Amino acid sequence: MDSAPLAPGFVNGDVSFWYRDLDRVPPGAPLPGPRTADVCVIGAGYTGLWTAYYLKRAQPDLRVVVLEKEHAGFGASGRNGGWVVGEIAGSRERYARRHGRAAAVALQREMFATVDEVLRVAEAEGVDADLVKGGVLTVARNAPQRARLVDTVRECHAWGWDEDDIVLLGPGERVDVAGSAGAAWSPHAARVQPARLVRGLARVVRDLGVEIFERTPVTGIRPRRGSDPAAAVTPHGTVTADLVLRCTEGFTALVRGHHRDWLPMNSSMIVTTPLPPGTWERIGWEGREVLGDMAHYYMYAQRTADDRIAFGGRGRPYRYGSRVDDAGRTAPETVAALWRTLTGMFPAAREARVDHAWSGVLGVPRDWCATAVVDHRTGLGHAGGYTGHGVAAANLAGRTLRDLALRRDTELTALPWVGWRVRRWEPEPLRWLGVQSMYALYRVADAREAATGRPSVLARVADTITGH
Repeated sequence: MDSAPLAPGFVNGDVSFWYRDLDRVPPGAPLPGPRTADVCVIGAGYTGLWTAYYLKRAQPDLRVVVLEKEHAGFGASGRNGGWVVGEIAGSRERYARRHGRAAAVALQREMFATVDEVLRVAEAEGVDADLVKGGVLTVARNAPQRARLVDTVRECHAWGWDEDDIVLLGPGERVDVAGSAGAAWSPHAARVQPARLVRGLARVVRDLGVEIFERTPVTGIRPRRGSDPAAAVTPHGTVTADLVLRCTEGFTALVRGHHRDWLPMNSSMIVTTPLPPGTWERIGWEGREVLGDMAHYYMYAQRTADDRIAFGGRGRPYRYGSRVDDAGRTAPETVAALWRTLTGMFPAAREARVDHAWSGVLGVPRDWCATAVVDHRTGLGHAGGYTGHGVAAANLAGRTLRDLALRRDTELTALPWVGWRVRRWEPEPLRWLGVQSMYALYRVADAREAATGRPSVLARVADTITGH
């Protein structure tokens, strides 16, 4: 297996590349002792920070405390591919079966609007996060992928998408991807520098009076019992609150009592050295669209503000026992595989080098559907399970948790993901075997489709195994 060419000073892990152009700021102070709050938020990623933001904007006198194990943005919020994409975090068919077709369509429309809401707040609050609303381009690179692409566009229109919400394009339109058999483009997406967004949000909520305590792991969560309020237990003291909201996404498996709620799915990324103007003239990508494909073992990419390609996909998808590698280091074979796919799609990028590689986890529920829940009886709530759509979905979750926490009856609290509950993942080794089988079958299916030009049934077998 050929290795990827590494740049001098190549970095593996260290959270992510997105932090390299930011000033190194040490984690904030831990919780100094017991605290009482109106709302305690666990996790200072996008979900937790958006929730704190909207709560304080709605009710400035609310006492909001955020607890974070490492530093704000340490998890997926600071490691993702930088897609603010307006797609449902879950299955519209599953939402519709339980709540009706109109409810699923309403959720999709709210997701479209969420892209603009993220841009609006960033501008209003002075958060410079390299946001560009260039839409999302999905490329097909062989006949089976093209057939799935056409079916996807047709299904979107059947589910209420307008003609201009998603359109079919010919090969090479907007971005010149080698081997393209066509593409689809939707305007409902924006590129973002993830760490700039999460660090900016942390600054804004602190300015609003939210207390964020970093280096403060939560070791236990207690529901309300009689006159005793809900509580988040830490080594530095306990925070009692009317509501404790768990916003831990891919790290939920590390929270006591929630080991099998959501599976921590691993995703890996590389970023190139900056590409020269001549290379970009050949590639295109002038609109700064975020880019994906129709492979089963899919990729995702963006053209960064400083003219690199940030490129991601599945490497080692899952660690036995729902373990999480905090350091984010990426295996050399995964770096090499991502490089092969990147240069296969963009041969002109072969003159570049890999400057940084990293990995992170996203939260995957058993039925792959996201949720937002607040139970005033127990004083507990949570949101997450975004299955890779979290940059936008976390914003909608934050607004939804706000309305649920404040007991508001709104269009957001009527969305079908509110109160969504699913069964837990199987115990090991079934969990590990299922995920490994799924991605092994996806890899084989992609290889067969590329070689034969015919669809493979193996992907449907993989979906059946894990409920995708």
